[in-house]
Amino acid sequence: PSIDNPKRSPPELGERPDEIGFIMDNVRTLLVLNSSSFLYYPDPVLEPLSPTGLLELKPSSPLILKGRNLLPPAPGNSRLNYTVLIGSTPCILTVSETQLLCEAPNLTGQHKVTVRAGGFEFSPGMLQVYSDSLLTLPAIVGIGGGGGLLLLVIVAVLIAYKRKSRDADRTLKRLQLQMDNLESRVALECKEAFAELQTDIHELTSDLDGAGIPFLDYRTYAMRVLFPGIEDHPVLKEMEVQANVEKSLTLFGQLLTKKHFLLTFIRTLEAQRSFSMRDRGNVASLIMTALQGEMEYATGVLKQLLSDLIEKNLESKNHPKLLLRRTESVAEKMLTNWFTFLLYKFLKECAGEPLFMLYCAIKQQMEKGPIDAITGEARYSLSEDKLIRQQIDYKTLTLNCVNPEHENAPEVPVKGLNCDTVTQVKEKLLDAVYKGVPYSQRPKAGDMDLEWRQGRMARIILQDEDVTTKIDNDWKRLNTLAHYQVTDGSSVALVPKQTSAYNISNSSTFTKSLSRYESMLRTASSPDSLRSRTPMITPDLESGTKLWHLVKNHDHLDQREGDRGSKMVSEIYLTRLLATKGTLQKFVDDLFETIFSTAHRGSALPLAIKYMFDFLDEQADKHQIHDSDVRHTWKSNCLPLRFWVNVIKNPQFVFDIHKNSITDACLSVVAQTFMDSCSTSEHKLGKDSPSNKLLYAKDIPNYKSWVERYYADIAKMPAISDQDMSAYLAEQSRLHLSQFNSMSALHEIYSYIAKYKDEILVALEKDEQARRQRLRSKLEQVVDTMALSS
Repeated sequence: PSIDNPKRSPPELGERPDEIGFIMDNVRTLLVLNSSSFLYYPDPVLEPLSPTGLLELKPSSPLILKGRNLLPPAPGNSRLNYTVLIGSTPCILTVSETQLLCEAPNLTGQHKVTVRAGGFEFSPGMLQVYSDSLLTLPAIVGIGGGGGLLLLVIVAVLIAYKRKSRDADRTLKRLQLQMDNLESRVALECKEAFAELQTDIHELTSDLDGAGIPFLDYRTYAMRVLFPGIEDHPVLKEMEVQANVEKSLTLFGQLLTKKHFLLTFIRTLEAQRSFSMRDRGNVASLIMTALQGEMEYATGVLKQLLSDLIEKNLESKNHPKLLLRRTESVAEKMLTNWFTFLLYKFLKECAGEPLFMLYCAIKQQMEKGPIDAITGEARYSLSEDKLIRQQIDYKTLTLNCVNPEHENAPEVPVKGLNCDTVTQVKEKLLDAVYKGVPYSQRPKAGDMDLEWRQGRMARIILQDEDVTTKIDNDWKRLNTLAHYQVTDGSSVALVPKQTSAYNISNSSTFTKSLSRYESMLRTASSPDSLRSRTPMITPDLESGTKLWHLVKNHDHLDQREGDRGSKMVSEIYLTRLLATKGTLQKFVDDLFETIFSTAHRGSALPLAIKYMFDFLDEQADKHQIHDSDVRHTWKSNCLPLRFWVNVIKNPQFVFDIHKNSITDACLSVVAQTFMDSCSTSEHKLGKDSPSNKLLYAKDIPNYKSWVERYYADIAKMPAISDQDMSAYLAEQSRLHLSQFNSMSALHEIYSYIAKYKDEILVALEKDEQARRQRLRSKLEQVVDTMALSS
């Protein structure tokens, strides 16, 4: 049989055949040989160079051909003679059992690999040999040129960097210089703030000692609290009515004095959805004015309404501390009015003085520094919102004001600032000249002109806006004393307002004064040349001209780069809040101490406070409320929150004064501090807390102890007997019996009867006690009479 048998491959260790033969021409004796030591082995097998048949190889790297049966284990050192050709070039071989290691000849390009062993020949694939240098000459030249260019760029960058570094160093030095200037300005600002903290308080009080406190009379005071913002209320006027109308209103007045009718009337109104919060306050105030002469009866009604309110509050599962927090019922507004009536004497004799001193101290301290006439912001403030956060350069001037009442009297020296507008100067002059005169009885700044006198003849009328007003783009700046170049010690006068200077430009006196003023400005090289300005009497709304004084509105973005760089961090100016607070501290303490004290210069605590606090304690006992915080909160909501906060924020309710926006902002901060002092909850403060809370953070715990002691002292006082309270209320009724026109008040209340007639009549019909007293028929009688008269 043939040795080459594809169906049967010999084992790797070799195999001895049973028969073996050789075909040699016609020799037959060798065709079959049964006894022979001949062994045969499997053919060598080589693996392909790669799955694709192409192998990439670097120059000088050996070629490794893997396979098996490469060295048959025949006895002796018999080996196969292998030859490996790369292309047609043989390579030096090292043979092992599983691989052929071929030292590749120095060739490049793609070549066929051929393996020969005896008559055996096999090609495992193609070989790709890369050259050591893949770059052609043009590529080498290109790379060289690119490298040179890159080197030039690097050199240029280094030169630019060096120059930039020098510029950066110069900029850094400039910034460092600016920072040094900024630090020195901050230090100066803090130094000024510290100096202001040490301001002698007596400087503020010296002017107050001579002038009296301009208390409003009882009637005006009560009207401002009961009907705020309404100057000419009907209850102040005599009412001319027909006899039958007067008779029916008298009958209606008698109905109001029947407790069951009044309670049903109030409850029915409050049940109506169209009965607004404003209506509730109005009805409460009208009822109190109508019952001014019946204070004992009004107190009984108020106690019943408050008792109902407490029950309603507890039944609705609201937190007990919310009681009396807001004015959402007639009872709450009546309580405010009740305290308003009964604490007038206490205000006038005790609490009014420290409140007025605080108002004057705030006003005087604010006016020591610049105040923006447009925004209301000031250099000195307790309110962060009303603080000027820029450096305003100003000088204090002393103006000698001619007394408008007595031309020949000595001139009054008045301090002003060169950055004050003309109107601000007029107000300061009026404050000084009419010191001690109630605000309502003295001339108003708008009715007077400010006249700058230079010698006997030269007189110039100064105005906030005139032909000299400076206009820059869309912004028109109000005239100040500095604009007119008014000097220290100048003589000024307040004269009745004349025809506008724009309309009397033909007047020889005005022309001479204006010419003199114009030449004076030109001599001083003032930028506000009269010839370069066109007259602008009022803000031109069509062209969008905007007025400004010291600072432009916060949304104004038209800032110059230089200004932006020199502006200080605005928070730096918050130190002024501390300075102002320190200056006013004594006045705030005096006011709080007077309010939260049971002994006032020997006079007793007002009976109304003790009486109402005892009533609230009785209600708490009745409803088994033993939480001291709830009782404390009820009392705070009842008196400090309902009455004192209103008075502190609005001293014009008590005094005949004018309150400007910056004073209002400062008083609001004091009022908020007052409210926080009455609270039982702890205020956790952090860096994001409002500035007004941070400002008094250290004082509030002390104030809270005053409040707690005050409530405890009142609780320890002996209870007021009904007899004493009745006598006190009767005395109050007698004192103020004819303050309000009761007919007008009844007529105003009747308008609500007319509006909700059907609902009230139904409520009276349903109530058994009202039926027994025949209240419905009496009201119908009033309604019919009023209907006939109308």
